Amino acid sequence: MDDQSQTSQMRLVAIPRLAAGGRWRVEAMRAYSEACLLWFTKGQGRITVAGLTRGYTAHNAIFIPAGVMHGFEVGPQVFGTAVFFGRDCAVTLPKEPHHLRIRETFVAQELNVTLDAIGRELVSESPANDRAAQAHLGLLGVWLERQIAKAGPDAQRPDASKRLVARYTALLEKEFRSGMGVAEFAARLGVTPTHLTRCCNQACGRPASALLHDRLIFEARRLLSETDLPVNIIADSLGFTSPAYFTRAFQHQVGKSPTAFRRTK
Repeated sequence: MDDQSQTSQMRLVAIPRLAAGGRWRVEAMRAYSEACLLWFTKGQGRITVAGLTRGYTAHNAIFIPAGVMHGFEVGPQVFGTAVFFGRDCAVTLPKEPHHLRIRETFVAQELNVTLDAIGRELVSESPANDRAAQAHLGLLGVWLERQIAKAGPDAQRPDASKRLVARYTALLEKEFRSGMGVAEFAARLGVTPTHLTRCCNQACGRPASALLHDRLIFEARRLLSETDLPVNIIADSLGFTSPAYFTRAFQHQVGKSPTAFRRTK
């Protein structure tokens, strides 16, 4: 899984900063090893979480548990805050992803006040600022729980095809380095490749193979950007049968070879 930082501590990051170094860092499929809340305050776009694509706009809060594959569009007009809860977070958080469309102004203000309080404590030099930040993070957990409960009666249970795609993306996140293709993933899920691809197209407008390739190439770009590993080692670590095949697949999706991509970083 990808991490925004080496630390496991909570942090707030402006959503545009998540795309520092390239929009692929937010638009490609990947997962974090910690829970994350995306709070959009301006702009609109599409977000894919666990294989399901929805539109988002201002005053949308999207909770993404650790290990859940996702990616979202972030244009120049998009702004907001990403809350990373840390890998050792003691706050009670949802087990499933949630997309909350906040319509009441006071509810949005309540969240903004809580995020401001967390941000102040994280940079404060006052005694016990870490405990204060944790206390406000606990209030954020309560806010989430209450808004999810409020949205409950209106939330539609995912149908069988969407549940299959969620299972596929969860398995993909765990096994994308294995070298398995869509047929092998489909067999593990007990369905045919054709059925899996049809369900992916219905849920997110992309075939199962595109989600797999997106995850692989994201990881390749990350390793090329953040490590000095040789290209052949990266190819092997991602399950490609040869460096040449990896180079062709990378160039097809990115538009430049792995070596050329690394030189631009």
